[in-house]
Amino acid sequence: MAEMFDHAPQVWTVARLREALADVPDETPIHIGVADGPGDFEGYGEYVLVDAEPVEMEGHGDPGTPEVRFTLFADALAGAYHLDVD
Repeated sequence: MAEMFDHAPQVWTVARLREALADVPDETPIHIGVADGPGDFEGYGEYVLVDAEPVEMEGHGDPGTPEVRFTLFADALAGAYHLDVD
C-alpha cells in the first residue's frame, strides 16, 4: 500500500509573480513545468502559456458564492504530434 502524505504547495499570488518577472524582458516566452505527481518535478511535463484570465470557480469557499481565480492556461509545446483518438 502506498504511503500517504500531506501535500501543501505554496500557491503564488499575482504580487509574487510580478516580482519574479520584474527583470525579465517583455519578449521572453513563458514555459510551464507541470509536476508528474505532487511535488515531483524530476521528470516534469513542459508546456507553454497560451492564455490568462479570471475564472469563476464554484464549490470553493462559501457555498453559492463563486471564487474568482486568475488562471494561466497552458498547451503542449509546438511540434508534430500523433493524434490521440481515445
